[in-house]
Amino acid sequence: MKHYDYIILGAGASGLLLAYRMSKDVYFDDKSILIIDKIIDKGNDRTWCYWEDGEGEWDTLLTKTWTKIYFGSDTVSKTIDISPFNYKMIRSKNFYKTLWETIRLKSNITFVEDTIDTFNISEIGVEVISKTRSYFGSKLFNSLPNPKPFQSQKKYPILQQHFVGWFIKAKEAIFDDSTATFMDFRVKQKGNTRFMYVLPIDKNTALFEYTLFSKELLEYTEYETMISEYLKEKGIIDYEIIEKEMGSIPMTSFRFSELNTKHILNIGTAGGWTKASTGYTFKNTSKKTKALVQFLKTENDLTKFDKRLKFWFYDLLFLDVLANHNDEGAALFSSMFKRADIKTIFRFLDEESTVLEDFKIIVSVPPKRFTQAFFKRLF
Repeated sequence: MKHYDYIILGAGASGLLLAYRMSKDVYFDDKSILIIDKIIDKGNDRTWCYWEDGEGEWDTLLTKTWTKIYFGSDTVSKTIDISPFNYKMIRSKNFYKTLWETIRLKSNITFVEDTIDTFNISEIGVEVISKTRSYFGSKLFNSLPNPKPFQSQKKYPILQQHFVGWFIKAKEAIFDDSTATFMDFRVKQKGNTRFMYVLPIDKNTALFEYTLFSKELLEYTEYETMISEYLKEKGIIDYEIIEKEMGSIPMTSFRFSELNTKHILNIGTAGGWTKASTGYTFKNTSKKTKALVQFLKTENDLTKFDKRLKFWFYDLLFLDVLANHNDEGAALFSSMFKRADIKTIFRFLDEESTVLEDFKIIVSVPPKRFTQAFFKRLF
């Protein structure tokens, strides 16, 4: 059984980003790195979007950029100029391909197609076991989600950001591709937090995604029915569906860091890198992997990497409110987008806001539910 310095489980966004950053840093040139996944070519299995102030690391890989977003509900309807921010979209196929091109140049990095059953911790590292063989690593970075720990607890609420999306191509040039629909709550809420998310890629092509923040998933046909009805309401009839996507992202403030050990660090969604209150993961993963490679140069104990910040508590209160009053999500977001500046909202959600900016966000949302949630957590 060969001994590796680092084993990365999963070659999705977090695992591949970590390997990519290691391959770009000479510190890791003499370290043996193994990536394990059951499949290497994942194709366009993900569409990632994020906002960013000005130019960024991944700009050459962008599918589309928007300088304006639209927010709509029964009480608020406005198109917002988000400059100097841009709302950016990346498709995963090109992203994976580009990262692999750099990773493959490094002879110290190996990829193995395998399906992992379990792993065992020892004093000096971790044994990773599949059905056919075992691997041993001094450090293990696991991006393979295991929902059991957070699903079996009752302390922290669990919602899902679940969605189905249609990429459609219209016969006529009917889309305004200068504006992304960030949230359109003018769909039937049915006791939940439901909205339509629309990304026009060009005048003829757009992604329409029916999204919910709720505890229970829907039957697949219900998502598609709602997309079809929305398109009809918009007068979009003559089109073809060129691609579909679906997903379900856990939204929870469960303390994933408690699952880490000296030799095992959970990363990506498995490590709680998904922003609990929004379901956004990509930008946080990009920041976290950059910080992690620096951390590994000076630290040996992986339990020291994750630190709980004030934003963890903000997210916890937000999820408490959404979990207990899921039908009030549209009103909550509408209040925030009506009263707070978009740049403040973005900085707050990026966990880069000042105390003054935190206060502006806090006073922008309905106080009753958050006060109830605060005192419930306090006592």
